[in-house]
Amino acid sequence: MIDVTVENFETEVLAASAHVPVLVDFWAPWCGPCKSLGPVLEKLETEYAGRFKLVKIDSDRQQQLAGMFGVRSIPTCMLLMNGQPVDGFTGALPESQLRSFLDKHLPSVAELVANAEEEQALQALAEGDTDTALEKLQHAVMADPANDDARFDYVKLLLQLDRAGDARTAFAPVLAKAAGSRKFGALKAWLDALDFAATGAYDADTEAGFAARIAANKRDFDTRYARARWLMAGQRWTDALDELLEILMRDKAWNDEAARKTCVAVLEIIEPPKPKVAEGQIPPEDPVVASYRRRLSSVVLS
Repeated sequence: MIDVTVENFETEVLAASAHVPVLVDFWAPWCGPCKSLGPVLEKLETEYAGRFKLVKIDSDRQQQLAGMFGVRSIPTCMLLMNGQPVDGFTGALPESQLRSFLDKHLPSVAELVANAEEEQALQALAEGDTDTALEKLQHAVMADPANDDARFDYVKLLLQLDRAGDARTAFAPVLAKAAGSRKFGALKAWLDALDFAATGAYDADTEAGFAARIAANKRDFDTRYARARWLMAGQRWTDALDELLEILMRDKAWNDEAARKTCVAVLEIIEPPKPKVAEGQIPPEDPVVASYRRRLSSVVLS
């Protein structure tokens, strides 16, 4: 529990709420209900072990802050996330109601564990340690099966490591989400490309065969699209994008915009995790992804 004033409000409340929910307790020394509520809140902060941060504001001494939140009676509590109030209550609620209020908004223990494991995995990936990254992502998915970001990263890494069978198993629980999710739709497009390449009669002369047919007819979109999917299966991403853009430059609407949709999927797959930057700054875009996004926009909008 931290006593907050005008001087430390921005640091202890606004900035802190970008990383953990902050519960602000407006109280006063003369307030009887405040004296009963305060210890219960402090007990819950300890029990919830980092799932939220408790701060106290003396509404008599910090009238500017109390006015900012429109406090008219005490005790009043406001929960802030990412610098914004998301909920609140007035009065000394019993402990059971306080737990219900917190549980409605706070991440579960499973979510916190999964987020921590995923963060460690991404750090391991940045250091080139794929074994540790894979282990951490697997733990994240097991801890919180509903964590779509962790599952996307896990399935993606399995595919990058040519473990398509394991990837399909990990992807199966969210397959139904693919139609409405850009991330999962991209993974499905990759898996479909692998199926396409595995069932086609492709050999060492495949690339030359594609090139010959395209040279004979530059509007042979079926062959161009087949080549793009074959390249996707081989993780030759920029080559696949180049072929898809060739289709788009000639016929944007071909095959229900298959080329554009597949371009979007490939860009989703190859975009690396955003690096951490100071608060308020925008992380830089990957130059390859940014270049192909500009080319895609230029072709689609032309």
